[in-house]
Amino acid sequence: MAPAVLPTTVTRENFSRVGGKLSTFAAAVGRGKNGWTASELDLGGLADIDEVVDALRDVEPDTDVSLLFVESDDQYLAVLRLDEGEDLRVFGSDSAFAEESRIGAMLLGEIEAPALEIDELTAGGDDDETDRPAADPDADPVGDAELLNDLGISAHRLLTLCALEGMMPADVTAEICQRIGCGDEMEELREA
Repeated sequence: MAPAVLPTTVTRENFSRVGGKLSTFAAAVGRGKNGWTASELDLGGLADIDEVVDALRDVEPDTDVSLLFVESDDQYLAVLRLDEGEDLRVFGSDSAFAEESRIGAMLLGEIEAPALEIDELTAGGDDDETDRPAADPDADPVGDAELLNDLGISAHRLLTLCALEGMMPADVTAEICQRIGCGDEMEELREA
């Protein structure tokens, strides 16, 4: 008997790279009139960033904010944001993602300006950081680290989360989603 197909079926894409496979999970969350929704987005057949944006728009067409969290190889995170389907903003936890996979290159390849430097990140203060380990000095975040400011995640907080040793992309996504109000929706999506 075939298993029932759920509206948010979790699939993972595998991409070849030297030494193994690079697995990618992409989750779209959108905030509309009735709150947040979450669903997986398959990036495998998409050719460029414009197709990714179109696919994100199609997930929930009537949202005021759409976010796409792309986690790769338990190492990299990219966050894309659309406001009312327009004005794409992109952040990547590490520029190496663009060098190591086709999806990373598609999402981060056109970003020229880096995010804040890690030195700037450690200079600021954040009340939530008292018991956290030091930031990873090898991280090279790129893009718009301020894309979640109005949702309660400052650039400093985002960069700190992404740079912490031992913090996996799924952990960063979960913490962001919890803070912005869609933690339950993301958790349900992962469990589906």
